[in-house]
Amino acid sequence: MNDNANTTVERLLDNEFQLQSGLIYLNHAAVAPWPRRTAEAVKRFADENACQGAARYAAWLQAEDALRASCAALVNAARGEDIAFLKNTSEALSVVAHGFPWAAGDNVVIADEEFPSNRIPWESLRSLGVEARVIHLGKRHDPERALLDAADGRTRLLSVSSVQFASGLRTDLSQLGATCRKRGIAFCVDAIQGLGVFPHDVRAMEIDFLMADAHKWLLGPEGIALFYCRPEWRDRLALHQYGWHMVKDAGNFDKASWEVADNARRFECGSSNMLGVQALGASLSLLAEVGIPEIERRVLTRTERLFELIRTHDDLELLTSAAPGRYAGIVTFRHRRRNGTELHAQLRDRGVICAARGGGLRFSPHFYNRLEQIDTAVALATE
Repeated sequence: MNDNANTTVERLLDNEFQLQSGLIYLNHAAVAPWPRRTAEAVKRFADENACQGAARYAAWLQAEDALRASCAALVNAARGEDIAFLKNTSEALSVVAHGFPWAAGDNVVIADEEFPSNRIPWESLRSLGVEARVIHLGKRHDPERALLDAADGRTRLLSVSSVQFASGLRTDLSQLGATCRKRGIAFCVDAIQGLGVFPHDVRAMEIDFLMADAHKWLLGPEGIALFYCRPEWRDRLALHQYGWHMVKDAGNFDKASWEVADNARRFECGSSNMLGVQALGASLSLLAEVGIPEIERRVLTRTERLFELIRTHDDLELLTSAAPGRYAGIVTFRHRRRNGTELHAQLRDRGVICAARGGGLRFSPHFYNRLEQIDTAVALATE
């Protein structure tokens, strides 16, 4: 990006992110602050509801369709109808886990670093005779090989986070997807810690199921998540939630007979989160305006700045892999002489918003964070 373009982006971000003075927000791997346009979209929607109720419901439906198209473009799905909106990543993972056509003796492969959302649904299948194989990754040079080597003739599905929530480890989705497809293993990706930072191409990466909440790197609200299901799998997932919204001809309330919708709306049993639709639509418009390649470049620059600073302090130990291609926006480190819980509380009191994860402190800057904020946060962590 040339200097003029970079200046334009900086001005845009200065306008969009106006956090209170003195606050250094490095917690996008938890819950992100909203851009200005998102807050304004929510205010407009609230005002409309207060003054008009649902008089413009047709326009709300148009906004929902537009958001499906934006989400489809974000993950390179063929069409907006391939995207469902659920409450959160956990619900989407449960839809897959308990809709999948298992047989007793089957197994699913997952990593030991997964957030509970991508562990508990698979472990809950024990009563069906399905084994959850939890594979230790640690500091393996080739974590993909460790996962794939654990798969055998009864492995039906492999589920992995695109970026691990505590260690920040980034996995090679293309390698996993290609091998899973070749071996007839379904491939599920919890993209909550990577979507919005780097490309997740469901077709090129041969992903069968992908899900992500809005409230982290997508800069949206809690309570809405996108769920992609490869069209070939839609009819094969058993449904356990039913309602008016997930059927064909959903607006015909007097029709006695019904059929399940032939698109991703079949996974949405009831009324849409229209407030979430307005908010997420606004947030994604900012990501689209800046562009994922530029967002990735900026996030990795901030991650690499953290690596550099941490390495200069003898009291700090980097826990996140700094190998090329193995990191995204999460950097976890520990202080060799300070209690992590106490240090986390001290940083919070001094305006550095981060998290205690993975045996250390987790900094997760986004593309709008200033490099000088990174410098200040690390300096405060070493005082």
